[in-house]
Amino acid sequence: MQTTTTDVLIDGAGPVGLTAAIVLVQRGHDVTVVDRQAEGANTSRAAVVHPRTLELLEPYGVVDELARGVHTPTFTIRDRDDLLIAVPFHELPTRYPYTLMISQADTEAFLLNRLEELGGKVIRPASVSGIRQTAEYAIATFAAGEQILARYLVGADGMHSTVRDQAGIAFSGGTYGESFALADVRLSGGVPADEVILYFSPAGLVVVAPLPDGLYRIVATVDEAPQHPDIAFVQSLLDERGPVSRPAVVEEVAWGSRFRVHHRIADAFRDNRILLAGDAAHVHSPAGGQGMNLGIEDAVILGEHLSQVLDTGADEALLDEYAATRRRAARGVVTMTSRLTELATASARRRPIRNRVMRMAGQLPAIRRALAWRLSGLNRR
Repeated sequence: MQTTTTDVLIDGAGPVGLTAAIVLVQRGHDVTVVDRQAEGANTSRAAVVHPRTLELLEPYGVVDELARGVHTPTFTIRDRDDLLIAVPFHELPTRYPYTLMISQADTEAFLLNRLEELGGKVIRPASVSGIRQTAEYAIATFAAGEQILARYLVGADGMHSTVRDQAGIAFSGGTYGESFALADVRLSGGVPADEVILYFSPAGLVVVAPLPDGLYRIVATVDEAPQHPDIAFVQSLLDERGPVSRPAVVEEVAWGSRFRVHHRIADAFRDNRILLAGDAAHVHSPAGGQGMNLGIEDAVILGEHLSQVLDTGADEALLDEYAATRRRAARGVVTMTSRLTELATASARRRPIRNRVMRMAGQLPAIRRALAWRLSGLNRR
């Protein structure tokens, strides 16, 4: 049986695992990245990159590539044609005063290119079948029988995390009743190209946001989403929930999918030499586009903390600090996205009251600023 050693083993080569690897490799550490898939997911799922995420990534050489995405300076909440709140990102005190819209497939490709430039690589397909810990190592056994001894093991392997399960860490929470439909489409009609819009509707929320190459991302809650949303299905969502005076017309569906959304947080983000990041640690509603951003934040902060421990023998309490602060951040995001989802799906009876209150709140600069700080992630600086 082949056995190798490494400073850090990262299970999962999505945006979170790749980011953690870039931080550690750039800082001079021996990192092994494995992923159970034979090739990258190459899907578009997460499409929003917020200002705080770009700030954290800036030292690691990927922001120039990412910045090719669509810069949207405003996030709006609307009820059909009725503007409830406009959240201005362009006023934020940051080098990146916008929401960046870019396909997750592109984000992963840019991160992988950067890791390879630094001399790192991803081993595929490699499925972790078992994990045990000693005083000095986390030992991962793979399906083919190989073992990797790592001083630390990072579980960035998604919601159905083998690392989390092997560590015996519970994943507390529940599942939303609705499913979510995603589609990247070509539109004509009344949707602006410089806003991320969250449309509220008794039938459910729908997000419409511009992507590169003239596409728009559509995300909607539905009772049962089709596996492959087609033009007729997406059009029905926009007809029921989107703009009225100038309706949006779906010309083409370039990609579509569906998923169930959970609201769950791991009971602990650390177990001795095992640490969790991204969806392995927290999942929540896509309202507000926080998921991948929170995971990349985890990855940068964890990579920097691990680097200090590996370089200087710093007190491992630094890793407990990571686990505690990131779990608090995840709780805050789960609460915020759950409230947005509840507001978005208010009943027809409550809708006029909700709209009136939100319009009044939207007139207050302090409210708009507070929302911009929270949605952009700058409140977690």
